[in-house]
Amino acid sequence: MTEGSMTGSSLTDGRPLRVLVTGGSGPSGVAAAHALLQAGFDVFTVGSDTARIEAAAETAGGATPLVCDLGDLAAVRELQQELARTAGKIDGIIHLVGGWRGAQGIADQSDEDWDFLERSAVTTLRNVTRVFYDDLAASPCGRFAMVSSTAVGSPAAGVASYVAAKAAAEAWTMAMAEGFRQDGPADGPQHSAAVVFVVKALVDAGMRSRQPERKFPGYTDVEQLAAAAVGLFSQPAAELNGQRLVLAPVPAGAATT
Repeated sequence: MTEGSMTGSSLTDGRPLRVLVTGGSGPSGVAAAHALLQAGFDVFTVGSDTARIEAAAETAGGATPLVCDLGDLAAVRELQQELARTAGKIDGIIHLVGGWRGAQGIADQSDEDWDFLERSAVTTLRNVTRVFYDDLAASPCGRFAMVSSTAVGSPAAGVASYVAAKAAAEAWTMAMAEGFRQDGPADGPQHSAAVVFVVKALVDAGMRSRQPERKFPGYTDVEQLAAAAVGLFSQPAAELNGQRLVLAPVPAGAATT
């Protein structure tokens, strides 16, 4: 099948495209799942805590909640096998697992912070992409997206561990993009793509309500991220693949979404 075999969020046979949202318990995961559901996708959200991911999936509007430790390769393989058996192969992954740690400078970058960041930002991404790569590569509209930081382009000493982990995740994603180029059809248009969304930081309605005095300058709203995720599936794979897509910050004076 080629990109001409798709109609919006569905294939021409009427099957909705299946999208997995990892890190689905957080505000960005809820926003992405909601936007994808509203656009007609079949959405599965993954979290490590049963109660949280079930509540988030309900808040998103009816995504299918799944529990998995994405830092455990065997568990991710079980997740893929379960999905293949019960729903079918996955067409897209919006990877929203992350976390942040900072310090005063280079000398006090702790091993504990590095271990946390390496697992959350790098290991989870490696596991998910290794296990689901064949699904995405075979899909007529395979898409993978991760979220990185503008800090990678101008790393500061206090966030050395954080930017190093994000840079590693970006490099892995770019290598995945090259894999899609190599493994694409020889006699037709490319149909799978891997991209990096780049933001300074994310903001959501809950953050604004807790700190109404803050302006969050340069932050990108989770709703903007969600819209960008939906938009990936309507753009040609060859144009998207390997791109670092900088998402615009919230306009000055915008208080809600």
